[in-house]
Amino acid sequence: MRIDFLSRVYERVSRRVLPLILGLILILFVGSQTTAVSAKSTEILWDTYGVPHIHGKDNRSAFYAFGWAQMQSHGDLLLRLYGQARGRAAEYWGEEYLDSDRWVLTTGIPERARTWYKVQNPTFRSYLDAFAAGINAYASQHGNLINDEVEVVLPVKPEDVMAHLHRVLHFTFVVNPEQVIGLSQQKLQAGSNGWAIAPSHSASGNAMLLANPHLPWSDLFLWYEAQITAPGIDAYGATLVGVPVLAIAFNDNLGWTHTVNTHDGWDVYELTLAGNGYRFDGKVRNFLSKTLSLKVKQKNGSLQEQPLVVKTSVHGPVVLEKDNKAFALRVVGLDRPGVLQQWWDMARSQNLNEFEKALKRLQLPMFTVIYADRKGHIMHLFNGQVPVRSNGDFTYWEGIIPGNTSKTLWTKMHPYRDLPRIVDPKSGWLQNTNDPPWTTTFPATIKANNYPPYIAPRFMDFRSQRSVRMLDEDEKISFDEMIAYKHSTRMELADRLLDDLIPAARKYGQDIGRRAANILEAWDRQANADSRGAVLFALWVEKMDWEQVFSKPWSENSPRTTPDGLANPKSAVATLEAVAAQVEKTYGALDVPWGDVFRVRVGDIDLPANGGDGDLGIFRVLNFAPSENDRFQAVAGDSYVAVIEFSNPVRAMALTSYGNASQPNSFDGGKQLQMFAKKQLHPVWRQRQEILAHLQERQVF
Repeated sequence: MRIDFLSRVYERVSRRVLPLILGLILILFVGSQTTAVSAKSTEILWDTYGVPHIHGKDNRSAFYAFGWAQMQSHGDLLLRLYGQARGRAAEYWGEEYLDSDRWVLTTGIPERARTWYKVQNPTFRSYLDAFAAGINAYASQHGNLINDEVEVVLPVKPEDVMAHLHRVLHFTFVVNPEQVIGLSQQKLQAGSNGWAIAPSHSASGNAMLLANPHLPWSDLFLWYEAQITAPGIDAYGATLVGVPVLAIAFNDNLGWTHTVNTHDGWDVYELTLAGNGYRFDGKVRNFLSKTLSLKVKQKNGSLQEQPLVVKTSVHGPVVLEKDNKAFALRVVGLDRPGVLQQWWDMARSQNLNEFEKALKRLQLPMFTVIYADRKGHIMHLFNGQVPVRSNGDFTYWEGIIPGNTSKTLWTKMHPYRDLPRIVDPKSGWLQNTNDPPWTTTFPATIKANNYPPYIAPRFMDFRSQRSVRMLDEDEKISFDEMIAYKHSTRMELADRLLDDLIPAARKYGQDIGRRAANILEAWDRQANADSRGAVLFALWVEKMDWEQVFSKPWSENSPRTTPDGLANPKSAVATLEAVAAQVEKTYGALDVPWGDVFRVRVGDIDLPANGGDGDLGIFRVLNFAPSENDRFQAVAGDSYVAVIEFSNPVRAMALTSYGNASQPNSFDGGKQLQMFAKKQLHPVWRQRQEILAHLQERQVF
């Protein structure tokens, strides 16, 4: 009887409770599909800013997903860049790419990339295979979303990834074809701001880092923001499109940024021709010569072949022949194929020792490193492969070098210990704005006299002076203050010159000169969208001869307050009056707002700009090109920003100025550009729950 009673009770309870239990199990199962990753799956969580958060079950899977993500965001651009890195762009798309192909093939990029790929260690080589496989898988499944014109590049090989990296780093950043063809040392219009703030200088007592590269807003210079999480790594940051690892990043314990440093990693040698060769150390040497075939697509779709003769001397490839002279190019780093693994290991590092262990490989050919970590350490490293040169200063090696003697032929690089470096300065802060390492902090800690004179030049430009002023004048900088400083558009040059220009205009000027003086006096000395007077000042600056402007030149003894003073006030006023007349005629008013004239535009979105040229001493850099209706459009400058505080948990804000995708119908939709125009950053979501709360799309592999 007791057994029967218990059976009836169990049956009754089961009828009522079992459905509830099953329902709870079902809820938990469904919920698990959106709140936890199976150990057997890899996924991309796309947030509402178009940032991919990659969670890989292993490293290979993470690289695969990163290749997929880059194709989804930038597929057309990525394939076009890889086509150029092959040296076959003219074959694919026509004669306009012929110069690019000549440069790529003459400098040996594709051939060297194949060698570089083969010498990677097997594990890392498998990661590159996976990245390329992710690219191809996306293209296979979403061919309708890729421009037909670039599909000719498919399938992508891992050698293409190496070739693209090689072209970007060594033959665009270290040296670019415009510099060589013109035999000039004109630098690429690329720059950056970087700050590291120690706990002693931080309002919260935590170290902070500012990452802020400035690059053109197009082509191979576009940044791609992402998070990569896999066994042994959880890093957030950015890289250039087509590069399979993060180049600027942070994790829970440390972070770094790069700035373009005053690094000379290339030289052009003038060769003395003799017979079929050139003279070297009193003897005649023959060129190594080979003939390559360039294919050029014609308008009717047919291919035309033309030969490309590549000559090589002991210095490197001959890049120019004219007036019975030959010029050979020598570039650092062509024997150092480990750049990608070094960046990968930097992002996996958990403390300064591990980070420097990766840096000491010196695989990265250039770029300053600005570093901060949770333990409060900050570091500035003038990073790069710096040739050991026999003599001469920086200016000498910027010129054309005699190639007839081994005395000028460098063959060795300075080791890590030789590079300008400082850890934990007494000031509590470090900065770099593409100036030499001597001005990274004050009191100065890295002394130029302790290094060979060819390491770096000696100067401090106005943007650097503005950067130092903001850091030095605020004893305790908060996270929010660092964001505000990042967005500063104040012109250091205006602060330096208006106290001379305004009274001179009132003394020597006619009516329009005096009216211009009134406008400049009322101006806030910033380049915000609503700043009135900034257009007048900036266009005046553009017309001045800067070799002749200052009465007091820049001095190493007063690096933060010189140059100063107007050398010829009357001439400066005459220029101001001519510019003022043109501004009034063109824009209808002397005090036209900055944002009416200077614009930011992506696609159909056209917004008033704030920020301007770093030569004006503006920390928020934007470079403009002429546009229609006498307006100017931003084409370079602030491109990626990350502000990080190494609190617990890490606090971070970021922005990719032009958005995180260039493919049509992408997630971004101009959201980040609109924030950029308002001087806003977006929150960085790194924890899974945060990401899911702002989820745009989830992809499981």
